[in-house]
Amino acid sequence: MKVGVAFMTTDEGADPLEVAREAEALGLESLSVPDHTHIPASRETPYPLPPFGELPRAYYRMRDPIVTLAGIAAVTTQLRLVTAACLVAQRDPIVLAKELATIDQMSRGRLLFGVGPGWNLEEMRNHGTDPATRYALMRERVEAIRAIWTHDEAEYHGRFVDFDPIFQWPKPAQSPHPPVLVAGNGPTVLDRVLAYGDGWLPAPEPDLAALGQRIVELQERAAGLGRGPIEVTLFWADPTQLERYDELGIDRCLVPLTDGTPGDVSAQLRSIADAVRVP
Repeated sequence: MKVGVAFMTTDEGADPLEVAREAEALGLESLSVPDHTHIPASRETPYPLPPFGELPRAYYRMRDPIVTLAGIAAVTTQLRLVTAACLVAQRDPIVLAKELATIDQMSRGRLLFGVGPGWNLEEMRNHGTDPATRYALMRERVEAIRAIWTHDEAEYHGRFVDFDPIFQWPKPAQSPHPPVLVAGNGPTVLDRVLAYGDGWLPAPEPDLAALGQRIVELQERAAGLGRGPIEVTLFWADPTQLERYDELGIDRCLVPLTDGTPGDVSAQLRSIADAVRVP
């Protein structure tokens, strides 16, 4: 099982380029960054994660994930670069296809494209996205991006995304394209993974046995469709549960890394690396 870190990098904390260098030097496999273009002043949408309540300060201060991963690609050679998760329902698919293909090409094929529908309703509305149709919009934009990545002359015609043949380079280094990891834990997420994903990006569930059953269901459904095993990347993983995650059939864990002073973050990285080395 591969182990990396999920880093909510902000302008008030450690330099993400230095964090990435150290993570790679410690043997960690990957580093993911989140995606929020802004936080609306309205707090109509409640914070969806424990302990719930007020939105943590880091959400207001996080760096752009595309630019951050481009910088990390330039200072590392092996570290996998993960969007966890890119809010494609809030981003133009033609621009995003070019940005991510450029990162994948310049990193020699190290990008993992995690995608999610988003949860902040005010934020997506500011982008002109109707929260009620964000799942369908996400699917069409992902499919359009894949078409651009895999065809010299690409076109897409859907309900929300519609363009006639276009040319766009560069193409990604990975063939046929960077893996698309579909985020979520809801009742229909496996349908989305099988429809347009290459992997599943869940968060931990209180009942790990239930998560294991869903992984079994995913692999059985994939086999029924003639597909090989679907890679499962666990987001926000508990470093004390790595052995259990491996038993459940999880392929990669992203352990949360709390932003802070360089010394604080470095200590967290060493602790995570030590947990990985424990037999």
